[in-house]
Amino acid sequence: MKKKDKTPALLKFVRWAYPRVERIAPGLAHRYFVRLFFQPVRYPLPEKEKKAESFAQPFSFEAANKRIQAYAWGSGGSPYVLLVHGWSGRATQFRRFIKPLLAKGYSVIGFDGPAHGRSQGSKTHIVEFEETLQKIVALKGVPDAVIAHSFGGGAVLMAAMHGLPIKKLINISSPTVGDEIINTYLRAIQGSPATGTFFKEYVLRAYGKPFDEFTALHFIRHLPTPLSLMLVHDANDREVSLAHAEALIRVYPSAKLLRTEGLGHTRILKDNEVIQACETFITTPSSH
Repeated sequence: MKKKDKTPALLKFVRWAYPRVERIAPGLAHRYFVRLFFQPVRYPLPEKEKKAESFAQPFSFEAANKRIQAYAWGSGGSPYVLLVHGWSGRATQFRRFIKPLLAKGYSVIGFDGPAHGRSQGSKTHIVEFEETLQKIVALKGVPDAVIAHSFGGGAVLMAAMHGLPIKKLINISSPTVGDEIINTYLRAIQGSPATGTFFKEYVLRAYGKPFDEFTALHFIRHLPTPLSLMLVHDANDREVSLAHAEALIRVYPSAKLLRTEGLGHTRILKDNEVIQACETFITTPSSH
C-alpha cells in the first residue's frame, strides 16, 4: 500500500512556486523565505495524540508575549521529565514516552512551543523557545531530565548555555550545523544557494550575530557547566542527517550516541527500543 503523503497543500504549492518566483524576482523570494523560516506549519492532531492529551492536566502560562499551552502527566511534582518538541511539532508527539516514564516514578511535563500546537502565535524563533523553557523551569522547578526532538534540542542547549541548570539531556534527531539547517529549508522549498546567502546576511543584520551562533554546535562549546548528553539519531533521517550528531560528538566527546536504522526523523519517537534506551539513560546515575 502506498504511503499517504501528509505534506500540507500550502507547502506543496510553495515547493512548486518558490524556484519560479526566485528566478523572476529574487528579492521578493528571499524576503518570503525569511518569513517562511520563522513560521511553523501546524499539522492536525492525530487521534492517538488526542488520547495522550485526554489524561494530562493542562495548564498555561505567558512566555514570549504569548499564551503557552502546557501539559502535566502524573502528580505534576518532582522528579519530572520535561519534553521539548521540534519545529512544527507538539508536546503530544512524545505520547509513547509518557506511560513508561510514569511507571518509573517520574511526572512528565510538556508544552506546545510558541506558535505551535495549542499555543498562541503564528511566528517564532529559538530565542522565544528558550524564554519558554526558562519560564517553565521557574514555574515547575529543575527537571531531572529533558527529552528534546529536532529543533527543540538546540533550544534546550541555548537555555543551558545561558545558565538553565539542565542535568541530563536526550536530543533526538537534533540539528546542530548552521549551514545544514539552512540547506534543509532550501531543499524543502527548492530554493537556491543565493537564498541561503541572503538569509545569513539577514540574520546578521537583524540579530547582530551570525546564524552559526544560534546553533547547537555554538551552544555546546559555551556551556557554563557540563551536562550528561545522549544523542539519538537515525542513519536514514532525510530531514536531519546523522552528520549533525557526529559533528556534536566531535566537540562534546562525553556525549553518548544511539544510532538507529530505518526510523527516519519522527517515527523514532515511537520506537520501543529508543524509548527504553532513553529510560535507562535517565534512571542511571550521572557521571557529572
